[in-house]
Amino acid sequence: MRRYTRRDILAALASLTGLGSVQSALGQAQAATSQTGASQRITHYEVIPVRVPMHERVRDVFAEVYRKQGINRDYYDSTLVKLYTDEGLVGVGDALLDVEDSLGSIGKAAEICERLVGRSPWEFLLDDGLGGVLMAVYDLIGQASGMPVSRLFASQPRTDIVQCWWSQCFPPELMASEVRLGYDLGYRVHKVKTRPFEDPVEQAEAIRSAVPSDFRIWADTNGTWDSVDRSIEFAERMRAFPHYFAIESPCDNGGVDCYRSLKGAFPLMLAEHIPEDPMPFIREKLLGAFVVGGPVGKSLVQRAYMAEVTGIPLWLQHSIFTGVAQVFQAHQTAAFPGIEHAVSITHVIQDDLMVESFEMKNGRYEVPTDPGLGVRFDDNAIDRFRRG
Repeated sequence: MRRYTRRDILAALASLTGLGSVQSALGQAQAATSQTGASQRITHYEVIPVRVPMHERVRDVFAEVYRKQGINRDYYDSTLVKLYTDEGLVGVGDALLDVEDSLGSIGKAAEICERLVGRSPWEFLLDDGLGGVLMAVYDLIGQASGMPVSRLFASQPRTDIVQCWWSQCFPPELMASEVRLGYDLGYRVHKVKTRPFEDPVEQAEAIRSAVPSDFRIWADTNGTWDSVDRSIEFAERMRAFPHYFAIESPCDNGGVDCYRSLKGAFPLMLAEHIPEDPMPFIREKLLGAFVVGGPVGKSLVQRAYMAEVTGIPLWLQHSIFTGVAQVFQAHQTAAFPGIEHAVSITHVIQDDLMVESFEMKNGRYEVPTDPGLGVRFDDNAIDRFRRG
């Protein structure tokens, strides 16, 4: 099979027209990569299904909260991948597939990885079709170039980012203890869920007594405040608590008409999952932020540029369940000024499956600077939670 050459890489970079800073950063990575590193091929892969139970401190309550929402689960599944090259490099990632059945995701992950065998990682730049397997591709390119993944997207990425703590709709006492734990571990922004079976005002009262007033919280209702009038009523009550600065998805439809009705009447910042066509929200200045899940390749880059140009930031949560995904998300957050916050939930499971700990300091996470992702799987932990 023909080796991928530097000329091929340059042609691939030229195809990224319109993605200027990413194109430039990848060009610098290409120039820093040795000839053998540039021509390396992926020889084989490993798909690793895992099931990690929720952490003991929240497990029983979390499972009960999920049951109230029609979800019967006290764990999160992940489908991890390793990509191996003929130059001896190993790239790692999380395929971002079914969080309920990683065994059922093996075939899909293997199908994606099979596309890569015999080919160069450089052939798959920004390929949304790879899903989370892109993490392992970028890990390989970063290792070969001697650059951290953040520098594959930007020549001068931020050195640290705002990483957010996260909680389900817990009873007030547990919500307060989780917020306090997050604060003690160095977090300063927290995303909480609100649901009809818990009073958000009682939750806010408990939080107020648990952390200093500079701790910032946004509440995600997932549409459970229903109507415009009810959303405004709840938000007026939440405004009394200085910690709360934003509400995500207050209305049940999340459409343009809802946010047109809320504009000028809603007392807190509004955030919503980015719609297929975000332009009406942008033109009419209906939102303070877009919440973004997958995909993680070219689509994410385009959205990040949109955020930078429009001044409406992204709150990123496309990679939330495992440590490798969390760190990859941090690299992307560091690279793009339009991404304001990153959210993950690895602290509610028993193990993030990584050797390196994810440490916060005064609200910020220092992004790894070693080549590639800069973190490694903890194979002993993975063996404990491996399925099949």
